Amino acid sequence: MGVSLQVVVDFRVVDECDDWLVVDKPAPLIVHPANDKPEPTLLGGVEHLLAYELENGACPGIVTRLDRETSGLVLIAKHTGAARELGGVFERREAEKEYLAVVNGWPEEDEWVCRERIVRAGSVGPSAIWVRQIVHEAGRECVTGFAVERRFERAEGRFAVVRCFPETGRMHQIRVHLAHGGHPLVGDKLYSGDGTEYIEWMADGWTGALAGRLFLPRHALHAARLGVPWGGRMCRWEAPMGADLQDFIEGREVRATPGVVIWSRHD
Repeated sequence: MGVSLQVVVDFRVVDECDDWLVVDKPAPLIVHPANDKPEPTLLGGVEHLLAYELENGACPGIVTRLDRETSGLVLIAKHTGAARELGGVFERREAEKEYLAVVNGWPEEDEWVCRERIVRAGSVGPSAIWVRQIVHEAGRECVTGFAVERRFERAEGRFAVVRCFPETGRMHQIRVHLAHGGHPLVGDKLYSGDGTEYIEWMADGWTGALAGRLFLPRHALHAARLGVPWGGRMCRWEAPMGADLQDFIEGREVRATPGVVIWSRHD
């Protein structure tokens, strides 16, 4: 059978200065090249956009990396000096970060904080998925605040829109903390269960069986707001959710986003 991945390559420039660039990344556009696969990347698109600056010494570097399936704001330094300074901002936890998540079920609390430590599953036991993270006492400090914005229902069940405030920057921390609380992201192949959906997707692509369990072909997480101190003031940006997530929230049939096929396999 054939398996293919379709990627939306268009990204929107939200703001720019001589030191940095802020863009709104669609899903499932990957940020950096991975696994030697020839596919479009956000970094490649930015380098094309900054061709003149590159000729004059620019060296773009991703400051706020997002997962392939996470949409929203990405901050990119244009040169090594800006990358170093912005990296310090995030290390000192001076940045403001807010994500919007669409989760399965209705959380009991309107607001809560999760402080569970997380670690790569394979480092504390057997795991078929190298990138999968789990809550574990041996993990690193991890803190995320949550606030329910809206509860809604569809034919598939109950869901909620949750605003997320990560204080730390661990891999997949929002996804792990939500799943640990019993409310995984809609469409999350890796954390909706034990990772079975992810293994199925890697083997067979997006199937009707997966659609019946996950509802969306990508996980419903969006980097909605970002703020960093720069030049003596606080710079803040916002990006609205994409049409796919808005359709799901409003009870409409989710529209497919036009893209380009960048990887396919035929057995």
